[in-house]
Amino acid sequence: MSDYSLIQGPSQKLLFQTDPSLAAITNASTSCNIVSVGRRRDGGTRYWCLTHKADATAKYGVAAEQCKRHHVSATDDGDIFTLNLDLYPGGIALWGAVPPVYDTTEFGIDRGIHVHARPASGGSKSIDQSYRRLRVIGKKLEEPGIVISELEAIYYMASSVFQYPMSRIACNYCGALHLDKDFFSVHPHRRHLCSSCGRHFQDFQRGIGNPICGIREACQVSSKPPVSPNRPLNISQSDYPGGIQIWGTNPSFLWTGEAAEEDGIHVHAFSQLGVEATIDETYSSVAIDGVDLDPVMVRILMAQKALPSLKDRIRPLTCPACGNGQFDRGPAAHTPQSLRTCSSCSTEIRPFGSIRNVVSNPLVDILNRLAAAAPRPMQRHELDLEPETL
Repeated sequence: MSDYSLIQGPSQKLLFQTDPSLAAITNASTSCNIVSVGRRRDGGTRYWCLTHKADATAKYGVAAEQCKRHHVSATDDGDIFTLNLDLYPGGIALWGAVPPVYDTTEFGIDRGIHVHARPASGGSKSIDQSYRRLRVIGKKLEEPGIVISELEAIYYMASSVFQYPMSRIACNYCGALHLDKDFFSVHPHRRHLCSSCGRHFQDFQRGIGNPICGIREACQVSSKPPVSPNRPLNISQSDYPGGIQIWGTNPSFLWTGEAAEEDGIHVHAFSQLGVEATIDETYSSVAIDGVDLDPVMVRILMAQKALPSLKDRIRPLTCPACGNGQFDRGPAAHTPQSLRTCSSCSTEIRPFGSIRNVVSNPLVDILNRLAAAAPRPMQRHELDLEPETL
């Protein structure tokens, strides 16, 4: 049986209902199925909701009447878009989709799993859209195929951008494949909390879990490193009153086309509202109104904005001594800190304001300055993903 055929749902409920060590507490009004899943560090009991995959521990270590995600409705199979790989010999590409870092259009938020599908090699895309859930079939995959969730795709993007390898990690207790989210998607660790059964389990080595890992092998597709397109872009915002959107590129988790994947900055630009994009391309370098955008800063900011733990903590810090903007790299790019040393003159820099632990990315200030001169106001999209704190 394929690892992807593991089902996180009724099979896990049965596992707990037949285990006498776990007392089930069911709340019919909210459909929560709350069970005890061991002890907390303070000696109290920890409770978990098997229906909504969320913590259900109330104050003083007692079972809550409702779990923390009782308001979230389950997604049924009718919300899954089915993608048959065999129908698109021209190539398929799948990415984690997040909002653009810069957006002066009137379009709504784009999120989930972005799909490019071409019926013929070198032909136009018949699918260019994002979906919250995706079922991949074809390529001799076992039934019912591979189901990919929005969170798996988004956190694959974040881990990839920060250059952390991922693997498929299964819970030692229930066998469910594990997804590390938020803080845990960018900090390798051994001790994991299974969202399916609510128990902590130990892996044999430090790592980051994502069920998407291995999809290329399952689809018998070899990976190709991205290449720079050597394609510069220099535009003025006044020439595109319909708005401009900017994303950083990130590695696809499935690419079946013959051409190599391109690395850089992806731009949509609209000559007017309500029409197709005049520009829809990936560029090696981008200048807007004479301001150069750093592809690495764009890519990092896109991933930073996807992490709930960094909400309101991304700042454009400037050295008070030499005036240079500070760009946090490596682990510092996703681990807020209150003190840093200037990369140019070694002066100590302390953030001001009520939030002192921050990450610094100069692109925040650069984009705000561009927005001030834009013919349309900049939209500020929020994914509003739930923080992972356990």
